Amino acid sequence: MPHVLVVYTDDEPGVLTRVASLFRRRGFNIHSLTVGPTERPRQSRMTVVVDAEEATVRLAVEHLKKQVSVLEVQQLGDRPKVVRDLALIRVAAGLEVRSEVLQLAQVFRANVVDIAGDSLAIECTGGPDKIDALVDALRPFGILELGRTGAVAMARGPRASPEVPRRAPTPAPSNQAMSV
Repeated sequence: MPHVLVVYTDDEPGVLTRVASLFRRRGFNIHSLTVGPTERPRQSRMTVVVDAEEATVRLAVEHLKKQVSVLEVQQLGDRPKVVRDLALIRVAAGLEVRSEVLQLAQVFRANVVDIAGDSLAIECTGGPDKIDALVDALRPFGILELGRTGAVAMARGPRASPEVPRRAPTPAPSNQAMSV
């Protein structure tokens, strides 16, 4: 069963590598990982979807909280949540089937973002099940290219956790030699 974690971090180089390495070292399969800015300056928000047992995920959360640049970790678990994914799908759509592909896109409330002579590029936003269903529906026409962002998630209702305090920046070590 996939588990959704939301990880708030300092926005600085190397944080993504350290977080991903933590999961790699523990043998997790990261199903998706998205990173972007938050409403707070100098902070990033990662949404990590992993396949693992509940106890293993809890242990990973505890290890994440010990990372220097990690400010907060939320395990969304069974809480009501909003999960969205974005997909760009280029599908073969010659003139003989183009109207059928356009109708499918409309049924899924997807947008056509590029039209070529023999293909259409379709953008779809929604839950992972919706994206999977659209991909399955388009597969018989011939999917030429597929790109997905991975999940972005948050708990439903008011902000799920209190404001994360900013840490004072760690001063960079000086490269100047000390004079005696």
